[in-house]
Amino acid sequence: MPSEPEGRREGGARRRSHPFRPNGFLWILPALVVSGGIVYFCIGYNAWASTLDWNGISPHPEGVGTENFRRALQDPIFWGSIRHTIVYFVVTFLGQTILGVLLAALLHSRVRFAALYKVIVFVPVVLAPAIMAPVFRILFAGDGPVNTVLESVGLGFISQPWLAQSGTALLVLMIMQIWQTTGISFILYYSAMGQIESETLEAARIDGAGNLRMLWNIILPGMRGTVVALAMLTAIASLKLFDIPFLVTQGGPNYATEFLGTYIYRQAVPFGDVGYASALSILLLVLAIAMAALLNSGNREKKRTR
Repeated sequence: MPSEPEGRREGGARRRSHPFRPNGFLWILPALVVSGGIVYFCIGYNAWASTLDWNGISPHPEGVGTENFRRALQDPIFWGSIRHTIVYFVVTFLGQTILGVLLAALLHSRVRFAALYKVIVFVPVVLAPAIMAPVFRILFAGDGPVNTVLESVGLGFISQPWLAQSGTALLVLMIMQIWQTTGISFILYYSAMGQIESETLEAARIDGAGNLRMLWNIILPGMRGTVVALAMLTAIASLKLFDIPFLVTQGGPNYATEFLGTYIYRQAVPFGDVGYASALSILLLVLAIAMAALLNSGNREKKRTR
């Protein structure tokens, strides 16, 4: 067999002798330092602290093994926060999905001042919860505008102290969340609808499909990936929720709006039980990963069956 030219052999040997080229690595090094050196270090430190009976200040923490995790699994407030998270996720996801799809469908039709409507829908997204929390506390106070409007239209029997009773405080938080995040779902669904081929919609119209039939049989199946992505984001946001319940109700009344985020804060800062708060944080991380994996696997299964 004819031998390779010597120059080509030397070039191949040179390439094989340097399989690792650091040029690209240097570009991703800052991200690796941030994620590996800070995020994962903090997760590991949290896991270590979860095995301690520690107030976060004492130089001599006491090791308790898995006692903090056993305590969490027997804690009714912990299970109540999980239940609140599930209800919060289901209601807010359905609410913002229904409103987002309807608004996106309306603004994809021939509507005057569509750009103005888009701005109005998106404005709540850019408002900080710290700004909106006092507003919602005033709106839903016992003598607030919501009860005043209900009484003025003859629905005074519905008026009540919304934030002062366990049965309605969580509802107020979910209303606030839906109002504030519908703009995000609207933008996602509006963009996803723009990716559906117009020829498909025209063919459906020629076949006599109405607007609702097209929305249910063509548009929604075409946005399945967007729905799953939004569900995943909403689930993770619900698991780590802190700002809205803390600013509006501080987890009350009687733990009716306690979430994992607020409960972890309550245990770590006011109560000084850092070991137990760390165990709750690890459980929160496990739940977030499990939720994301479950939603992602469901999306893959649907893709296989198509």
